[in-house]
Amino acid sequence: MTLTTALLFCIVALAAIATPGPTVLLALSNGSRRGVRGALPGMFGAMLSDFVLVGAVALGLGALLAASEFWFSMLKWVGAAYLAWLGLRMLRSKGGSFERPAEGAAAAPGSSRQVFFKSFLVAVTNPKGYLFCSALLPQFIDPASPQGMQYAIIAVLFAGLDMAVMLVYAFVGAKAMQLLTARAARWIDRTCGAMLLALAGSLAFYRRATP
Repeated sequence: MTLTTALLFCIVALAAIATPGPTVLLALSNGSRRGVRGALPGMFGAMLSDFVLVGAVALGLGALLAASEFWFSMLKWVGAAYLAWLGLRMLRSKGGSFERPAEGAAAAPGSSRQVFFKSFLVAVTNPKGYLFCSALLPQFIDPASPQGMQYAIIAVLFAGLDMAVMLVYAFVGAKAMQLLTARAARWIDRTCGAMLLALAGSLAFYRRATP
């Protein structure tokens, strides 16, 4: 992979990642409730899902989902149900969970694990991500060169860009919490919940492109 190809991939990937999706909405909500440091586990979960997604595309899972209506539907409905569940929980937020730990204090291990797995599961159960990457990534792969290293480079670039975007969203959420008190964070959570429900609905009605 040449430097020009890598830069072009970063531009295209950044445009896709910066568009509000489930993981960045969770980063925004986590930042408002837990601060940037408390939102980090969710970011790491999303980054891990990026490696899983790129690896799955490299192994042909994206092509399988594009060809199999059964497996595509299975993953689609699991992802839509999970997004809807998260969205409903966030919509019903009453502010009781917005008491953040004192500055410098670590979040409870259990809650950090939950934040991590929420972001991870949201991403790996979204079939649109696999189809998008299976259509996009091969365009930046040189078939005449070893493909494993090229996919590894793409995975690192993709995860790094994702982390940068999520940091921005988490920072915005944390600043809103500091400036506008817990009520603002509560409404951020509810707004993100409504958007997650909308994304769940769009995923439920999403159909594969047929030849």
